[in-house]
Amino acid sequence: MRKVLIIAEAGVNHNGNLENAFKLIDSAVEAGVDYVKFQTFKSENLVAKSAKKAEYQIQNTGNSTDSQYEMLKKLELSHQDHELLIDYCKQKNIQFFSTAFDLESLEYLKEIGLELVKIPSGEITNFPYLRKAAKLFKKVILSTGMCTMEDIEAALNVFLKEGIVKENITILHCNTEYPTPMSDVNLKAMLSIRQKFDAEIGYSDHTLGIEVPVAAVALGASVIEKHFTLNNTMEGPDHAASLEPDELKQMVSAIRNIEKAISGSGLKVPSPSELKNMEIARKSIVASLDIKKGEILTEENLTVKRPGNGISPMKWDEIIGTIAIRDFNEDELIEIL
Repeated sequence: MRKVLIIAEAGVNHNGNLENAFKLIDSAVEAGVDYVKFQTFKSENLVAKSAKKAEYQIQNTGNSTDSQYEMLKKLELSHQDHELLIDYCKQKNIQFFSTAFDLESLEYLKEIGLELVKIPSGEITNFPYLRKAAKLFKKVILSTGMCTMEDIEAALNVFLKEGIVKENITILHCNTEYPTPMSDVNLKAMLSIRQKFDAEIGYSDHTLGIEVPVAAVALGASVIEKHFTLNNTMEGPDHAASLEPDELKQMVSAIRNIEKAISGSGLKVPSPSELKNMEIARKSIVASLDIKKGEILTEENLTVKRPGNGISPMKWDEIIGTIAIRDFNEDELIEIL
């Protein structure tokens, strides 16, 4: 089984503070993820100045008067910030990753050497964006929050038309609510996506806790993306639906354990670790009382007890009615010719 790619989504949980961003990288390294991901955007290219904030953004920022533009402007990372973060990731031996939210930012991520592009859920119906991404990058991770199968198919067709091979596309099931109610996760949709499009699948999670991404891995997800923060009580749009550092570490550990648990051959045979327990846990046919040589072995003078290194109880009917070949003491394993 191929190793699951774990993306720790720092996103905008740095709150526009570079020191917070460095601390997020440190937490991602400590947790053992594969990528730490930020968000690259120019607010003026992303959102109209009159656009309202989402309900969860108002709740999590404690501010109902700021527009989306005003909120996002405080969370932008400059090109210089990107360079510092990339250098820091190199020092810490972790892969830097980012999601672009506008055409200019797509070009910038290509310029700084990213080879893989992540399409956020909100851009899946943005044809100019999809086409630009397909022209610049040859590997795609596509989030599908708020999507129908038709939306996914339309986006895939853009990529395929531009020459991206399906093997280089991973489709992430996702729900764009922060946090996502468990009743809305619909994790089986991830399997429907794989069946319909015959593509690699994954899961971008916005639920509270770590259960759902772990379950997604058990169902076959090859990529997991999860928001994390330094403290989920911080003010900001995504903190409340994010894991804290210890939780991120627990998620990674759980995913790696699940990887091992589902990596077997699929054949039901005793594993190397349990072979030593077969004799101890299974049972054999034994004398239930003292038996003399020549006596008939019956239901009355035989029973079944541990250990399992004698005659298997599955041969019970074969043994009943035969003759004792020697004296047997109570609890002694029965032998036959």
